[in-house]
Formats: sequence, C-alpha cells, structure tokens
Amino acid sequence: MTTTDPELAADIDATCRLSGEFTLRSGQVSNEYFDKYLFEADPLLLARVVREMAQLLPADTELLGGLEMGGIPIATALSGMLGTPALFVRKEAKKYGTCKLAEGPPYDGRRVTLIEDVITTGGAVRDATNALRESGAIVDTVVCAIDRSPEGVNPLADVGLEVRAVLTKAELDAVRSQG
Repeated sequence: MTTTDPELAADIDATCRLSGEFTLRSGQVSNEYFDKYLFEADPLLLARVVREMAQLLPADTELLGGLEMGGIPIATALSGMLGTPALFVRKEAKKYGTCKLAEGPPYDGRRVTLIEDVITTGGAVRDATNALRESGAIVDTVVCAIDRSPEGVNPLADVGLEVRAVLTKAELDAVRSQG
C-alpha cells in the first residue's frame, strides 16, 4: 500500500465507490465510479488524504496546481497545511476579465506540482500540463488521491509526467475484496 494510513483505502472505498453505469471524462463507460467529492466534502477524510499527499510532493515544488474542479479543494487544503502557494488551473482560459488559464501567483519559470483527485486516462491532467508548459511553467509531477489507470501503466508517460498516487484502484479493490 502506498499510504501510511492503514484504514484510508477502506474508508475512501466505503465513502466514494458507487455502482451503476457511469460515463467517464474519457468517454469510457464504467460500472463503478469514485465520487471524489464525497471525500473532499468530508473535512476529516480530506485531511487524511492531504496528509498522505504531502508526503508524495517533490521537494522542489514551488506551487500546487489544483485542477478544476476536484483538485482545487485538495490543493487548497494542502496549501494551508504546508504553506506552499496554490494555483487554481482552469480547464480552459477564461474568456473575460483577466482571461487567465490559472488563478493565483505567477507561474512562468516556476515548478508546479499538479494536484488532482482521480486519474483514469489523464486527459484533464495532460491538457493542463501542456497549457501550463506553453505558458512557461515547469511541470513534471502530478499527485493524485486515486489512480484508476491500469496497474503498472503511466497514462501520462506521453507528456513526461510522473504520477504519484495516494491510492490506486488495485489497492481499493484489494480492501473491497477483504471486507
């Protein structure tokens, strides 16, 4: 298990795993869904996830790039815990006002560690990585709460991004089969 909190996988699984038919962002249809907002809205469970994420951050992280929308509450909590500034990364730049892709401090030339809730194929993370890099950010790591991608596969290898996960789908499946 990647987490140092021995009951976290069981608690996340019990809180967030839904059964039914769900269309994922990638267009894939799944018979289960991890509703990350259920743990993000629970301050005690969110704090436990954030404590685990803090241990996975690269030491040279300058900014925490929370991806819209699920990565933002995690990045905010992590920022408050560590004192590392947060950047709130939109799916696309605003078309009005400041027309920014990311809200927060300047990120050109700075090392941004992306913060995401759940990764399956990495589409949103890939888009954010490319856009931030085009704007001058140094992005080489994403830390997520749950990595749903197939075991042993880095869905973001094509953009040279390291994925660090608090929990994997395999770990959540393992606690489900034990309990």
